[in-house]
Amino acid sequence: MSPDRHDTDGLDGGLGDLGDGFGLGDGFGDGFGDGFGDGQVPGRPGPFGTGSRRAPYATTNGAIFVGSFSMPHNLAFPTHWHSEHQLAASTKGLIRIGIEHGSWLLPPTRALWIPAGTPHTTAAAGDAAMHSAFIGPRHGPGWRDPTVVAITPLLRALIDHLTRTDLAADARARSEAVLLDELHPVPVTSINVPELRDPRAREVARRLTAAPADNRPLAAWGAEVGASARTLARLFAVEAGLGFGQWRERLRMRAALPHLAEGLPTASVAHRVGYATASSFTAAFRRVMGVTPREYFPVRR
Repeated sequence: MSPDRHDTDGLDGGLGDLGDGFGLGDGFGDGFGDGFGDGQVPGRPGPFGTGSRRAPYATTNGAIFVGSFSMPHNLAFPTHWHSEHQLAASTKGLIRIGIEHGSWLLPPTRALWIPAGTPHTTAAAGDAAMHSAFIGPRHGPGWRDPTVVAITPLLRALIDHLTRTDLAADARARSEAVLLDELHPVPVTSINVPELRDPRAREVARRLTAAPADNRPLAAWGAEVGASARTLARLFAVEAGLGFGQWRERLRMRAALPHLAEGLPTASVAHRVGYATASSFTAAFRRVMGVTPREYFPVRR
């Protein structure tokens, strides 16, 4: 699928509803192409097709508009893209953003900068609410790859401020400039847990996904699925590009994120995903994620 494609069918109300309700007109054409729904899969609802809607509001130069909507448990949007940059954030619960080579689980203290034209999926991990700023492609920090940023109190306030429809053009332009200056990258990597093709390795992966704390070695798994430890090790190396231990470590970190987001103690999460101590889990988390659990899920004040 080409990122230049602009499909707007199936937006659960469509561009017409948004345009009629919020005055979207020629002002958006210059900065944002066709506006909402760029790159949607035909016949699939776009992100603004559910929950509450807040008005995008054109600026004098078409720099930023903001959307907010609820995401019930397990709601997911299939692969899509936008002709604008997106700053995707959660105001409640966890939002999972996936691209071809990895995924991010975003708590309300983190957001993801998604460059214009980047195919991605969006899903709610539990009941959540999403708050996104869409930034014209001629604006922003120039990041070419998805980048995690910290949601500071100032950044949160600016996003909320820009939902207002009564701001004068110069006041809005000043707020937009400060918002872009407030984007501070956080050294967090995505989690990519490659899928396996061989049915024996795939069965091991399926069982570990269901029980990530299972510490059995490859030899024991081989006896379960009818393969030697050497064969399974080769399958993981060839099909996942990772050693079995590395693959399982990534799987465990992915499983740990929702528990950490719920505020469970690190030691409790460590035991749930297969680590004997909080320190060994924290070391593994830093290896995979680039930061500690506390840094990824800071306490909100």
